Amino acid sequence: MAEKKPLKRPEDLRSHRWFGVNDLRSFAHRARMKQMGYAREEFSGRPVIAIVNTWSDINPCHAHLRERAEDVKRGILQAGGFPLELPAMSLAEPFVKPTTMLYRNFLAMETEELLRSHPVDGAVLLGGCDKTTPGLLMGAISMNLPAIFVPAGPMLNGNWEGRPLGMGSDTWKYWNELRAGKITEQDWEEIENGIAPSHGHCQVMGTASTMTAIAEALGMTLTGASSIPAPDSNHPRMCASAGRRSVEMVWQDQKPRDIMSTESVDNAITVHMALGGSTNAIIHLIAMARRAGIDLTLSRFDEISRRTPVIANLRPAGEFLMEDFYYAGGLPAFMTCLRDLLTLTCMTVTGKTLGENIARAKVHNPDIIRTLENSIYAEGATAVLQGNLAPGGCVMKPAAAEAKFLIHRGPALVFRDYNHMAAEIDRDDLDVTEDTVLVLQNAGPQGGPGMPEWGMLPIPKKLLAKGVRDMLRISDSRMSGTSYGACILHVAPESFTGGPLALVETGDMIETDVANRRIHLDVSDEQLNQRRRRWSALPPRYERGYGKLFSNHVSQADKGCDFDFLEDGFPTPDPEIH
Repeated sequence: MAEKKPLKRPEDLRSHRWFGVNDLRSFAHRARMKQMGYAREEFSGRPVIAIVNTWSDINPCHAHLRERAEDVKRGILQAGGFPLELPAMSLAEPFVKPTTMLYRNFLAMETEELLRSHPVDGAVLLGGCDKTTPGLLMGAISMNLPAIFVPAGPMLNGNWEGRPLGMGSDTWKYWNELRAGKITEQDWEEIENGIAPSHGHCQVMGTASTMTAIAEALGMTLTGASSIPAPDSNHPRMCASAGRRSVEMVWQDQKPRDIMSTESVDNAITVHMALGGSTNAIIHLIAMARRAGIDLTLSRFDEISRRTPVIANLRPAGEFLMEDFYYAGGLPAFMTCLRDLLTLTCMTVTGKTLGENIARAKVHNPDIIRTLENSIYAEGATAVLQGNLAPGGCVMKPAAAEAKFLIHRGPALVFRDYNHMAAEIDRDDLDVTEDTVLVLQNAGPQGGPGMPEWGMLPIPKKLLAKGVRDMLRISDSRMSGTSYGACILHVAPESFTGGPLALVETGDMIETDVANRRIHLDVSDEQLNQRRRRWSALPPRYERGYGKLFSNHVSQADKGCDFDFLEDGFPTPDPEIH
């Protein structure tokens, strides 16, 4: 447990340098604040709290965050602080192309610079859609001002003909049924009308729910905050509470790096594995940890996965949805089932330890939140494989795959990029069987660009008609956390930079053995060396702007896909006040 720091005085506040000094520059700062109708006693000598809001008109996951910012402001004012709402890039997962992953680091940079350049003492971070959570937290960790994260919350359960629908998971499921002729176009439209019934992020254990749960497990949210459905009245109350707590955190000088530790990161990995969480969490948590100076590797995920069963009966690995999870007790109750696997002495933004936060939590539905002895899957959500095809490692979600693909040997069918795959996959004469291994190249951090969610390659139409619903698929891309199937992802190094995946040819035999964490391309070293000499790099995806910056500085998946100049070790100085 961290030692308690002495409380700050008003003249110790960071904002005092802007507003409290008796000089010409502070005169101008105060005059401009008064220009907006604020009195000096409102902002001077009080903690100034930035509300970093990722609301936008095109982000359904965050459609309510404009209102929630007002709830946060109410809490800040109640606690004697002064709120300033600062808009940030929204990263609307369904709409941003080629992928929001291209812009996660952009949001992290923006968050860091918003906090660095403005007269603020602390921050409340409003987000929840997939890349928004890690982007906001990465920036806040680097700037290291007192900060608390407010999750957007999952949407309500979807419904079609009395059946619960989960965004993403049921999208893929019924799309395959439509392509196979098992449902009609009218059915498909009815599903479209019923699958997303409210604001909030996806209501399955996809990337959004995984990352907000990780934020809570790390200690960066109020207790239970990540589980509350977005439309529930508990959500605005939580937002006001976060506002009040943010002011206390400034006086107590409690910062993200006081909370982030090797033990809290291990807690987050454990929760991720037991939830059956998204594979994307691995990339994001590595990046977040490295911002805090914690050298997190893929091997640590695999170690924790080996000892952590999946106990959340949630789609896509299980049966239920996030609204059900909340009423079953939510993340606090869930973590009580993991007590023996967690470090309960880790400090959190509540000012209390994780153990204190969950002490009164109870499980209300043991079918949704299972015990360690009654798990959904015996090991954790993700397996890390290595071999000559992925010397830097790759990941798989075995709990969401057909068991027969956990040990598999089959011939490769190689697609050189996404467009090649899309043009070929539904051909009636495609040379493919259910034993074929579909391989997608040039879909990684640089090749995508941005490592899009293309890893759940579609099942060829001719096989869908025969009842095939899963195949082994390998790529250097990601897949949506709402996806499922025998998909091996994040192959590192990526094919675009000349990694071994670039050398695979159609017909090569590929072997996987998940239990032994092995992936192997059955081609001799001599043949691979010959192919490597023939291989030539593709032209850069971008020649200018942010895309070029991204391509020049992004790391590989096993290193978190962060920029090399943003990791820990590069100080973030406060601006000079002139």
